[in-house]
Amino acid sequence: MRRRAGTVALLCMLAPMMGVAARADDPKTFKVETTEIDDLKSVYATVRSRDLIYARVRTPGTVESLKVDEGDAVQEGQVLALVADPKISLKMKAIDARIVAATSRMDTAKLELDRARTLLEQRVSPQSRLDQAQTAYDVAINDLKAAEAERAVAETEIQEGEVLAPTAGRVLKVPVTQGSVVLAGESIATIAAGGYLLRLELPERYARFMTVGDAVRLGARGLGLSEGPATEGRIVQVYPELDNGRVIADAEVADLGAYFVGERVLVWISAGKRQSYVVPKSYVFRRFGIDYVRLAREGGGYADAVVQTGRAVEGPDGRQGIEILAGVATGDGLVQP
Repeated sequence: MRRRAGTVALLCMLAPMMGVAARADDPKTFKVETTEIDDLKSVYATVRSRDLIYARVRTPGTVESLKVDEGDAVQEGQVLALVADPKISLKMKAIDARIVAATSRMDTAKLELDRARTLLEQRVSPQSRLDQAQTAYDVAINDLKAAEAERAVAETEIQEGEVLAPTAGRVLKVPVTQGSVVLAGESIATIAAGGYLLRLELPERYARFMTVGDAVRLGARGLGLSEGPATEGRIVQVYPELDNGRVIADAEVADLGAYFVGERVLVWISAGKRQSYVVPKSYVFRRFGIDYVRLAREGGGYADAVVQTGRAVEGPDGRQGIEILAGVATGDGLVQP
């Protein structure tokens, strides 16, 4: 009885590993062949803004109000801060007083001009007096225009105290606070504009493989490629100069707006081509934590073989497959389990 029970148990163990319905030349089997795939290498890239724009002060003074903070999204022309100079208000009062005085002189000169014109018509005043009155009136008018123009300049200086966003983007840095004294040309805020990209700095040996248009793969944030959905992007620029033995390239990847500028992420790039085996995922199954494929035998039936799997890649027929590092050979026929 013990011998019969042992025989039954052995047959139960061998049953999943043997069959009679498949042969190596069966058209339903998948024939293993070498395929050229990208040799992916993992490197770190840094999230960068496409452009860094500085919102600068146009007139010196004191920061009276600050309307943005780090991380705020701004639009072009938005007021970021207001810079005020106490001397401008005093200057405006002085100009207003000059305008009042110039207006009074103009009115007086106008009366003198009218009187001189009337006396000349009555032939009791010479022409020279009329000319003098006309000159005094013209000078008074020009003085008033000059004072008004000076006041317009002062008003423009007040308007230039508004620090405007030169472009739309996200504020990265605000180096001043309310009450800070600033000079003309000093930066109030640093704005990341034009979207975000990945800056790759790779060893010099990768320089010959880097070309515009190459694909890069970005895994889930803070995770490896196999631990989350991968996002694919493209290299848009390769800089022609090596920096400290490194080649620098920029890549565009979707949905980088949620990342921190300067955040380092793990990406995979192509470092050339290599030959490997790629089989459809449906032909690989797992048992007790080990990956298997089902090999078709020449005389019929099949046998399960342990394989070492690699990364997920696209097969030659366009279907999603998986790389087989060891366990199969060219010409093997695989049966779908």
